[in-house]
Amino acid sequence: MAKVSHLETNVQRVVTEILRDEVKDNLGFITITGVKITNELSYMYVYYTVYGDELVLEKTHNALERANGFIKNQIAQRVKMRKVPTLIFKYDESYNRGQKIDNIIRKIK
Repeated sequence: MAKVSHLETNVQRVVTEILRDEVKDNLGFITITGVKITNELSYMYVYYTVYGDELVLEKTHNALERANGFIKNQIAQRVKMRKVPTLIFKYDESYNRGQKIDNIIRKIK
């Protein structure tokens, strides 16, 4: 399990570098919040947040889907893995949930 968590950290760093330096599409203000690789190394979930409204979120999601193959190829070149899992981008809603909870708490006070 420790190897998988180390691999997740490396992939998160590499994906951040790829998005920052090499993806030409306009991704907006994106942050990679985490990477989760399944134990059987079949799927690699990359969680991200984007600053902006729903339109910015949709544009960013579409840009990530278009760049998926390129990003996976770059991960294969930079991270030592026998097999690169299927890459799936997922919007991380934890910030939004935290904001809702924070607003509820502020109303109670």
